[in-house]
Amino acid sequence: MTTQAAPSLAETLPILDFRRFDQGDGERVAFLKDLREAARGPGFFYLAGHGIPQTLIDEVLRLSRRFFDLPEEDKLAIEMVKSPYFRGYNRAGFEHTRGKPDWREQVDIGAEKRARPFDPTAPAWTRLQGPNQWPAALPELQLTVLRYQQEVTQLGIRVLQAFALALGQQPDVFEPIYTPEPNQLLKIVRYPGREKSDGDQGVGAHKDSGFLTLLLQDVQGGLQVEGELGWIDAPPIPGTFVVNIGEILELASNGYLRANVHRVVSPPAGTDRLSVPFFLGAYLGAEVPLLKLPPQLAAGIRGLTQDPLNPLFREVGRNYLKSRLRSHPDVARRHHPDLVDATKPAEPASAY
Repeated sequence: MTTQAAPSLAETLPILDFRRFDQGDGERVAFLKDLREAARGPGFFYLAGHGIPQTLIDEVLRLSRRFFDLPEEDKLAIEMVKSPYFRGYNRAGFEHTRGKPDWREQVDIGAEKRARPFDPTAPAWTRLQGPNQWPAALPELQLTVLRYQQEVTQLGIRVLQAFALALGQQPDVFEPIYTPEPNQLLKIVRYPGREKSDGDQGVGAHKDSGFLTLLLQDVQGGLQVEGELGWIDAPPIPGTFVVNIGEILELASNGYLRANVHRVVSPPAGTDRLSVPFFLGAYLGAEVPLLKLPPQLAAGIRGLTQDPLNPLFREVGRNYLKSRLRSHPDVARRHHPDLVDATKPAEPASAY
């Protein structure tokens, strides 16, 4: 097993109370400063005072547990490999990060839409729009999850407006690229416990591709964020979400903000971990603009992360599709072989 750096005891993630954003000018300015510093530092923070009803949060976690307790045949009835839109259930080991299997089972849920007619001349990202798969054995999951997805979408847009102000922009600067509809992806995830000798990759080190992520955790820790002194633990704090910035904000700010690397370590044997991450992205047909930052911020521009294994594209759909194809190779091979066939010069696999 590969030796991993120990978590850092010297660093912790900041906690920001979102109610400060709606208070008087002085408190809002102070909040935006704290937000900018958190995003420039670890790129992650806890968000309290978010306004999502605790009753809804509890119901989402309760139904998540009920789903994972279903017989395997009921879960496999909505297996992702049946969906060309990358929606549905994956068993542990069927999603990959940097080529290695992640030890988690999960359901991927996007916006509930009709599939676009297939057009081989259309951009490849247009294939991602379509319906979700819902478990017949747990019909109440659909209504609750879609309600929750709508709530966190609205919260995510408000947090995005705060980021815009923190970058010296108008609050609606990103609106042109998340309208007419943002890209929504929600995952219901269970990390089974296992012995350390079996490996500890719940999900491997990676970055998120959207604007930002709002993560709901249950009571078991495991999330770690890359820090200057090592990995920073991000254990659950009741009443909060963990928020992190994604690649769109890195692209828009030319690296003033950077999407940060994070991972999940498998929980100990005999336990498990539930989490519900929501990824707020831009409209897939949009292109990420390059913002003109005020001089006091422009001096801190660091440029984009250079990673040959994870190239960044300003075309939102292309940037999002790359992560879908590499994370779910079974779905890609079955439904989109032309996008992973390196012999086709128009769409080389390395472009995603």
